[in-house]
Amino acid sequence: MSSAAASFADGSVMRYHDARFKTEAAKLLPTQYLVVDNDTALVTVLGSCVAACIRDPLLKLGGMNHFLLPDGNVGDGAPARYGSFAMELLINDLLKRGAARNRLEAKVFGGANVLKGFTSNPVGTRNAEFVRKYLDAERIPVVAEDLRGIHPRKVWYFPNTGRVVVQRLPHAHDAEVLAAESAARARLSRAPVTGGVELF
Repeated sequence: MSSAAASFADGSVMRYHDARFKTEAAKLLPTQYLVVDNDTALVTVLGSCVAACIRDPLLKLGGMNHFLLPDGNVGDGAPARYGSFAMELLINDLLKRGAARNRLEAKVFGGANVLKGFTSNPVGTRNAEFVRKYLDAERIPVVAEDLRGIHPRKVWYFPNTGRVVVQRLPHAHDAEVLAAESAARARLSRAPVTGGVELF
């Protein structure tokens, strides 16, 4: 079985050599996901976004997604920005590669409320609540999580073993994380949109 990528809206997933863990790695941006069956580390940086890491431990096959919002209009040209679609893409790709639904396990990260001014129904909280409810409805157990809070996170996921390393970033990184998430939203907003208007 060979590893493969599927990414949306932002082009191909960037691959590099991770010096910290001395392994090949793939860096996921918002709207991207990747499924691998080798030693590749899947890496992402999260603010209010959420990443779900799902694997079949028997096959040592797993993947990660990175979504911006819980749900929305998937016909707007960038459906993978929404958790409802990003989760479906990741799970379906795993099943297509031979994973068994009853063996799937999940680890979930992100959903921080890094914008200090937003206290009423913040997007980070909504993303965190969404991913837990979605996985519960799909009967996929969550075996580890680091959700909510106020700190951005950098996540390294190793689907081959299921290992995860999470680094909570100091607030000095807030601007960098917010800039990355805002840039993703800006790129998506330049695409033709059908339906309603989203305000951030």
